[in-house]
Formats: sequence, structure tokens, C-alpha cells
Amino acid sequence: MKPIHINNASFEHEVVQSTRLTIVDFWATWCGPCRAIAPVLDEIASRYESVKVAKLNVDENSETAERFSVISIPTLIFFRDGQIVDRLVGAVPRSQLETRINRLLNVSAAA
Repeated sequence: MKPIHINNASFEHEVVQSTRLTIVDFWATWCGPCRAIAPVLDEIASRYESVKVAKLNVDENSETAERFSVISIPTLIFFRDGQIVDRLVGAVPRSQLETRINRLLNVSAAA
């Protein structure tokens, strides 16, 4: 799978109502670190079938970015069942991102 592009209107359906672990990448076209992490998120989306990766452009969807207090980008917010379960700020290495994902998937499997 590939990351899906979402906006203010589709956020509720794609993220809040999703039962899968969903990573929302708050990004902008002018952001260098956002461009740097994009290929990593593409890999995550194709590698983890149980994880949904969504991208939200903060310039075009400032309402949702403000709703979740996104100040710096890229910000990755992890949701499960409509609730925030984790947050990462900055272009983190793939290993760090995968560690977080695996921990969150194991938590949900154990629950």
C-alpha cells in the first residue's frame, strides 16, 4: 500500500474512524525534513499491512494541524481507534520509527 493523502474533510473518516494503527504525517511541500522522511513513510506503508499511513499538508489543512497542536513539521501522530497513542517530531530514522510501530502493534496485540 501507499500513504493516502487526507484533508480536513476526510480526517474523521480516514483517521478517527479507523480501527487500524494510523500514522498521520503532518507535512508541507517546502519542508526539507518532510521530504527526507517521505520515502521512509512510503516503505512503512508498503511493509506494514496492519498500519495505515496518511499524509496531511498543513498549509492546505491548517484547521486539523491546529486541532492537534502541530507546531513543527514533520510531526507524526499515531492514532488507534481515534485516540492519539504516540507522537514523533522531526525526520526520525527509520529504525526509530519502526521501533515505535512495533511497540504499538505489540501493545494492541497484547490488549
